[in-house]
Amino acid sequence: MRLLFMVTGEISEPTFADALASDHEVIGLVTQPDRPVGRKQVMTAPQVKELALEAGVPVIQPESVKSEEALDRIQQWNPEVIVVMAYGQILPQALIEIPSRAIINLHASLLPKYRGASCIQAALKNGDAETGWSVIHVVKKLDAGNVILQQPFPILDGETGGELHDRLAKAGPSACRAALELLKKGGEPGEGQEESLQSYAPKLGRQDGYLDWSDSARKMERLIRAYYPWPGTSAALGNKRLKIFPPVRLGTGSGAPGQIMEAEAEGLEIACGDGSLILGEVQLEGSRRMSAVELVRGHEEALKEGVK
Repeated sequence: MRLLFMVTGEISEPTFADALASDHEVIGLVTQPDRPVGRKQVMTAPQVKELALEAGVPVIQPESVKSEEALDRIQQWNPEVIVVMAYGQILPQALIEIPSRAIINLHASLLPKYRGASCIQAALKNGDAETGWSVIHVVKKLDAGNVILQQPFPILDGETGGELHDRLAKAGPSACRAALELLKKGGEPGEGQEESLQSYAPKLGRQDGYLDWSDSARKMERLIRAYYPWPGTSAALGNKRLKIFPPVRLGTGSGAPGQIMEAEAEGLEIACGDGSLILGEVQLEGSRRMSAVELVRGHEEALKEGVK
C-alpha cells in the first residue's frame, strides 16, 4: 500500500524505520519544522526526517498542516493510508478525507483511557498495571476514533516514563504492521470507544513536576518515576529549585510535610502527607547532580527548614 507518514516524536522512529524496510511504499513524510535545541539553540531536525532523506523519501515540514500548500502536497501524493504518530498538530477534516483507504493513529495508551499527549506519564502516575498501543481511525475529535486493534503489555515495577516510552517505541512496529494488514485485507471499521470511560491526559509543562509534599509518599514516588525525564520533578529548598531523580524509596517515618527526617548513607528521608520518601539523587539549582547525602553536607541550614 501507498503510505504517508505524519510523525515527529522519537517514539515514532522505530515504526517509521520498519515501514521503510517493508513491502509497503512509503511515499512521503510530514513532520514538524526543524527547531532550536539546547542552550546554544542549534537548529535540529526531527530524526525521522533524517531517516526519510536517507531512504529517498520526500519530506515536508509545514508550520501548519491546515495550510493550503500542505494540503495540496498531501493530496498530490495520493496516499492509500496515512499513518499518524506523535505528530503534534490537530488535523483538519480536509486532510482526514484525503487517503483512499484510511487515516490511522498509533496512540500509546489503551483507549479510551488517557486521550491526549501525556498518556505514558498518566499510566505510571496512576499506578496502572498495564498499558500498550491502540491503533485507531482518525476523526476530528481528539483520539476518539474507532479502535482497529490494541496491543497491551504490563508496566514493569519501578519503571520510569523514559523507560516505558522506549519499550512502547520498540513495540510500535508490531502494532502498525498488524493494523496495516487488516486494512490491506479490505478495510477495518474498528470498534467504537465507550465515551463514559474516557479520560484525558494533557500536555505537560515543567510546572507540572512541582511536588506537593502533602500528597502520600506512594503517590509522589509514582509521580517522580512517571515524570522522568520529562517534565522532571522538583521542590524548593530555600530560594533555589531542587530537582529530584528516581529511584526514590518509601520510608517509614512521619512528620510535617516537607520536613527532613533523617540523612543516612542511602539517602535523605523527607516526610509526606502520608508516609515518607527517601531521596537518592538530586540537583540543586546552579550545582551538579549529586547524592542527597552530599547535598546535606553543604546546605545544613537550608535543610533545617525542609523542602517546599
